[in-house]
Amino acid sequence: VQLQASGGGLVQAGGSLRLSCAASGRAFSSYAMGWFRQAPEKAREFVAAITWKGGVDNVADSVKGRATISRDTAKNILYLQMNNLKPEDTAVYYCAAGSLNSEYEALYDHWGQGTQVTVSS
Repeated sequence: VQLQASGGGLVQAGGSLRLSCAASGRAFSSYAMGWFRQAPEKAREFVAAITWKGGVDNVADSVKGRATISRDTAKNILYLQMNNLKPEDTAVYYCAAGSLNSEYEALYDHWGQGTQVTVSS
């Protein structure tokens, strides 16, 4: 499975961004897909995950109500829509593929390269 994340950038607080993750490779349709983020000098943390086939999602409390995870099964693209962005959302955002819809990064086997999101106050 190969993953390519994009869509990051600089945005003002209160703004929105949509991150994309293009997926390719064999059998990724049987995976769950997730988004994680890592802020400077902090551990990587779970943001959201979705089961590719059934669309069941799982969103972290820290972004619940502001983040929506979705996927386009025809285009093989994973999305993360982030609204009402806050400076504390500043981080490198990574997409990942794993066998379970989980908040635990150890369960994800494949990772994209990350895309930087910077939110100015």
